Amino acid sequence: MNTTGTGKYESLLQRCRGLEPIPTAVVHPCEASALAGAIEAGALGLIAPILVGPRTKIEEIARLGSIDLGNTQIVDAPHSHAAAAKAVEIVREGRAELLMKGSLHTDELLASVVARDGGLRTGRRITHVFVMDVPSYHKVLMVTDAAINIAPVLEDKVDICQNAIDLAMTLGLAQPKVAILAAVETVNSKMPATIDAACLCKMAERGQIVGGLLDGPLAFDNAISREAARTKGIVSEVAGDPDILVAPDLESGNILAKQLAFLSGADGAGLVLGARVPVILTSRADSVRSRVASCAVAMMAAHARRRGR
Repeated sequence: MNTTGTGKYESLLQRCRGLEPIPTAVVHPCEASALAGAIEAGALGLIAPILVGPRTKIEEIARLGSIDLGNTQIVDAPHSHAAAAKAVEIVREGRAELLMKGSLHTDELLASVVARDGGLRTGRRITHVFVMDVPSYHKVLMVTDAAINIAPVLEDKVDICQNAIDLAMTLGLAQPKVAILAAVETVNSKMPATIDAACLCKMAERGQIVGGLLDGPLAFDNAISREAARTKGIVSEVAGDPDILVAPDLESGNILAKQLAFLSGADGAGLVLGARVPVILTSRADSVRSRVASCAVAMMAAHARRRGR
């Protein structure tokens, strides 16, 4: 990863300098990029990794990939399921303040996180945020929810919005701008996403969602382009300048995030929110750069939690 660049992710790393590394349970890092990402994030002072998984396999991957484990702690666990359970246990014991996904399936990790007995549940719904560095956009852009909640109802979307707003505020935004996406910018009873968007905006006005400036429904062009909004006669402080895009459902959010990645060359840091601690949720196809950026975002969220205690 180029840590000397001037991109949006690099500015995040600059802001992390001087902060204490966060103890992080890295779950089943049994693939080269997963292991390298955790070790590099540790070398950059973002996290203090605790590798949880089969010791022999982790050490072999490190040897084959020329990854220097140094004095990194390894907690032996025979397989991915056991590693997820053990990592959650480490968090519950207070030995780690972050979880980081390695090379296991997301469902396997989250099953341990949301387990009713011994999990990391809170009163909030578990949601996912992509924190994206889009080359054609003027600032970091968040997309939510593109990985966990398949068909969220209105009450789910309240937590999706609030979790993203809270994260944006930990990244230094005083009042994040939130665009609630739909196919059109007008409310239509035959399009439930537009009704949800209108409700979310009214709920924000009444204090049921706090900290952000919401507008919607907004079609994607109106949300992302001030000129497109002006052409449609939309007067909005959010249009053309959102920090957060809230998708109608997982399919549309996932398609949007992957379009930004594969057509626009965007990098996406992934974080799961709503549990007792943030969960760094990366794809097995993610670059080391994306993994390190995810650690930077999670580190800032963890420090915000410390200050809030």
